[in-house]
Amino acid sequence: MREKGIVSAAPQEGDQQFETALRPKRLDDFTGQPKLKEILKIAVQAARERGEAMDHVLLHGPPGLGKTTLANIIAQELGVSYDQTSGPILQKKLDLTGILSNIRDRQVFFIDEVHRLLKDIEEMLYSALEDFRVDIVIGQGPGARTHTLPIPHFTAIAATTRQGLVSAPMRGRFGLVLRLNHYDVEEMTKIVMRSASMLGVAADLEGAQEIARRSRGTPRIANRLLRRVRDFAQVRAKGQVNLKVAEDALDLLEVDRFGLDETDQKIMTTLLQKFGGGPAGLNTLAAAIDEQPDTIEEVYEPYLIQLGFLDRTPRGRMATFNAFDYFKVPRPRFGGGQAPLFE
Repeated sequence: MREKGIVSAAPQEGDQQFETALRPKRLDDFTGQPKLKEILKIAVQAARERGEAMDHVLLHGPPGLGKTTLANIIAQELGVSYDQTSGPILQKKLDLTGILSNIRDRQVFFIDEVHRLLKDIEEMLYSALEDFRVDIVIGQGPGARTHTLPIPHFTAIAATTRQGLVSAPMRGRFGLVLRLNHYDVEEMTKIVMRSASMLGVAADLEGAQEIARRSRGTPRIANRLLRRVRDFAQVRAKGQVNLKVAEDALDLLEVDRFGLDETDQKIMTTLLQKFGGGPAGLNTLAAAIDEQPDTIEEVYEPYLIQLGFLDRTPRGRMATFNAFDYFKVPRPRFGGGQAPLFE
C-alpha cells in the first residue's frame, strides 16, 4: 500500500525535527534559487553595513521549497534574534500585541501562512510593519481610548503558498516580494547528496539522482523519500543506496518516476481524456476534479509546466504531446504540442 502523503509537500508529524536538522544555516549552503539568493545577500549586507533592520520580505511559492529555512538563514546572516508564528495561530488581537510588544531591535519575525491571517489582525499588523507601532484600545464604549505603543524597528518575513490570497495592502508593506521556484534535477541531486552525507547514508550519485527525479523538485519531499530509501537499503541492501536500490524502494512505495501525486495525475488525465487535451479553462478544470482553482494554479501547475506536460495559453490549459505520450493517451490528429520527450 502506498504510504499516504509520501510525495506530499505538507510536513507530517515526526518530520519536523528531521527536516530542521538538515536545513542549511547560511545562504552559501542553500542550494538553488540563485537570483533570490543574490537579492537577499545584497539586502542583508546593506542592512548590516547601515546597522539597520532589513526591509520586510514576502516569500511565496509552492510548499516545501525552503521559505522557513530562508527566514532562519536571514536571521543568522543578520546576526539577530528570531521569532516565528503562523497565520492560523493568531486568533485574537491580544495574541499579536503580546508578540509585538516583546520584539527586540532589528529582530527577524517570521509569519508563516500569512494569507490565513484574520482581517482585524491583518489590519493591526499594517501599522506595525509600516510605522513600527501598535495601537491598543483601552476600555469600552464612550470612555474607550487608543494608546499607541512604539516598537523597535524589526524585519518581518512572511511566507505563503497562496500569494493570490494575500491582500494588496499587505503585499504593499513588504519591500521584497520573492518567489521560490521548483528545483531542477541537478539541484535536487546536490540536496539529496548533502542530506545523505549528514545522515550517514552511503548513497552514490545515480541513487541520489533517482531520488531527486521523483521528488517533484521539492527538497522536503526529497528528504522524506531519502528516509524511506534509507530504511529499505538498511533492511535489504546492507545500507548501500545505488540506482537499483533507489528504484526498487521507490517503486515499492508507488512513487511515480516524476513524483506525480494523485492530484497531479487527476489534473492531467481529466485534461487529456475528458477535454481531449484542451484548451480548458482553469475554473472548468477545477470543477471537473473538485479542486480550488487557486490551488491548481499555484501548487500543481508550476511543476506540471516545468515537466513539459502542461501549457498555459490565452484560450486555457492545454496538454502537450509529452503528456499524451507519458499517460498513454492517443494523440489528437490535429493541434499543437511539442516533440515527445519519451521515445
